[in-house]
Amino acid sequence: MWVSVIVRPQDEASTFATTSKASPMSESSCRCGPARSFHISRRKSLAALFGAGFAGAFAGAADSASAGASLTPPKPEDERFMRLAIAEAAKGDFPFGAVIVRDGDAFASGRNLGITHDDPTAHSEMMAIRQVIAAGRTDRLRGATLYASGEPCPMCMGAIIWCGIGRVVFAASIVELATKIGQIMVTSEQVAAATPFTTIGITGGVLAAESLALFKG
Repeated sequence: MWVSVIVRPQDEASTFATTSKASPMSESSCRCGPARSFHISRRKSLAALFGAGFAGAFAGAADSASAGASLTPPKPEDERFMRLAIAEAAKGDFPFGAVIVRDGDAFASGRNLGITHDDPTAHSEMMAIRQVIAAGRTDRLRGATLYASGEPCPMCMGAIIWCGIGRVVFAASIVELATKIGQIMVTSEQVAAATPFTTIGITGGVLAAESLALFKG
């Protein structure tokens, strides 16, 4: 039986830090918008949301590739498409951008619009995926490659897997991004490793320095 749990602070207004598009990036902000002052461990958070077994799967995921993750080397075209993702990132509320490519065609793109839409889930990967779904072309996602200027968070990586996207290429890793802005410290490889029903290719570090340079301050 699936159980949905929503966790909210008692006084929501008191838990938000003030921020704006012009504010410098720091660990007190995340790509969703202003940071919430929850003092709870990652493991406890995952356990509360999904159950202890799910949290344990992430906590115990191997650092090396396993059944659900296939680490792949960069391809010749990766830098070209990653530059498109980085260009999208430069226009976002926070510097995150994504493009989705199939058969050499970059047919969808997205940038972080968390502040603009007042939507904590409006990450660049989600915006690109929603663009395809809104166009009624969900079939094009299966087997496609998603390029992201930053390594997908667990939410985005989960959506990527459920959509059947075959490969993810990212620039800056979550570890690198955490030096610039708040991150959930679960890697895309760990999410994929906890997914035994499919395998997804993962390539990291493509133009990472260019992506990180978009963070000011």
